[in-house]
Amino acid sequence: MQAQPPLDPPIAELDRQRFERHGYLVVRGLAPPALLAAMEQTVDQHLDPLLGPAEFEADVAYPGAPADRLAPGGKTPRRLLNALSRDASFRSWALSLPVARRLEILLGGPVALAQSHHNCIMTKYPGFSSDTAWHQDVRYWSFDRPELVSVWLALGEEREENGGLRVLPGTHSHTFDRGRLDAALFLRQDLEDNQSLLNSAVDLELRRGDVLFFHGRLFHAAGRNRTQTVKRSVVFTYHRRDNHPIPGTRSDAYPSLPLA
Repeated sequence: MQAQPPLDPPIAELDRQRFERHGYLVVRGLAPPALLAAMEQTVDQHLDPLLGPAEFEADVAYPGAPADRLAPGGKTPRRLLNALSRDASFRSWALSLPVARRLEILLGGPVALAQSHHNCIMTKYPGFSSDTAWHQDVRYWSFDRPELVSVWLALGEEREENGGLRVLPGTHSHTFDRGRLDAALFLRQDLEDNQSLLNSAVDLELRRGDVLFFHGRLFHAAGRNRTQTVKRSVVFTYHRRDNHPIPGTRSDAYPSLPLA
């Protein structure tokens, strides 16, 4: 692969400022077409027949999900796990120079990929997809500092109609009282204190090859897929190399991989 020049300093600074203000950044067409095609081919092969490990919609019990795996649609995949081990194309993308350069700008130093989190292909099927309420990913993660960034690669169009992501800009820098969250740490939609935030929601529209960088503290949500086509995305999570997982936690289950 031909070496790519570094980002223009003005563009890099603008990206950093946008990310610091909003908690997310969309970069259009970042993934090379040949790499996209290789990942898509692998996803097709691993969905039919299903090659595990996988998480099913029935496992999460979100609104719209089948009651259990024995119910109609109970074997609907929600995500294919361990993406890095499925094909070299996923490793090439996850550890690539374009990804590393932007993450170093956004996180302010050398970065590493957290194998223990995300590291998956997200799928959203018509008919049995579920609603994911407003949440922060850091509720699952245990690091010295909550400054982690997820990189979401669209393998096709993503919009509100097929369950694309929605975000609450700027919430990565807010501190929330525990009472504004429910028992599962989702943002409570019944509270007046949360209404102004919910009214600020932005529906993100992505095209094939577009990439969303978003902070682990950014509140985000997604609806159901009301189209006839499966929505597919590749997601990895990163942290600065000097931000270590807490020993004995799920975050420390697998070693992180440093990016060049």
